[in-house]
Amino acid sequence: MRKLILLACIVVFSFAANYRAVPMQKATILQTGKAKKFCTVCGMTLPMFYKTNHVAKVNDETHQYCSIHCMHEEAMKKGLHVKNSKVVDNNTLKFISTADAFYVVGSKKPATMATVSKYAFGTKKMALAFAKKFGGKVMSYAQVSKEVEENLSKDIAMIQKRQAKAAKKGKQIYNKICKKTDKRFENPALAKAYLKQNKLCGKLKGKPFQQVGLYLSIK
Repeated sequence: MRKLILLACIVVFSFAANYRAVPMQKATILQTGKAKKFCTVCGMTLPMFYKTNHVAKVNDETHQYCSIHCMHEEAMKKGLHVKNSKVVDNNTLKFISTADAFYVVGSKKPATMATVSKYAFGTKKMALAFAKKFGGKVMSYAQVSKEVEENLSKDIAMIQKRQAKAAKKGKQIYNKICKKTDKRFENPALAKAYLKQNKLCGKLKGKPFQQVGLYLSIK
């Protein structure tokens, strides 16, 4: 019984420490496939960054992202325009159209894949209340998109440095505890899905799991 109570406390603390995270059962995953629980671009586990999740149609496929940054990064790299974009309403935890969302930009809450945080709400009243409590400026999706695009190159450079360090650590973990594979992966999400499905690294999860996924995606 004590072990169960301790485990429950650890889980609660984990989600409390990461404002962006929600329990797996509360996260809505709209994309499909073996890698559906991971961001299409960076491979991060979607429920762990759920409050900044975005969804869009890309070539008639639904792609889900950990952040507005990753959504715009994919569009830029592939030269595409994302369609029917949606974002998680931080009040209801449901997806709403980005066109109807009110974003709070620059709050004290942590940013996802950027230096400036961006959280969305379904009503201006809720956005203003959040901004009053945690700081930040209320903006429309068009305004936020413009800001993201202007800072995209700088944020990508920052992220690449972080991912290079993470991949280096991932290589060490992979060589130490994982079964080896010659398979190549287009992105970290596919690498993580393969690792999980084939149990190549045992019960590895969290940050080390992401690090190994990053390593295999550039291996």
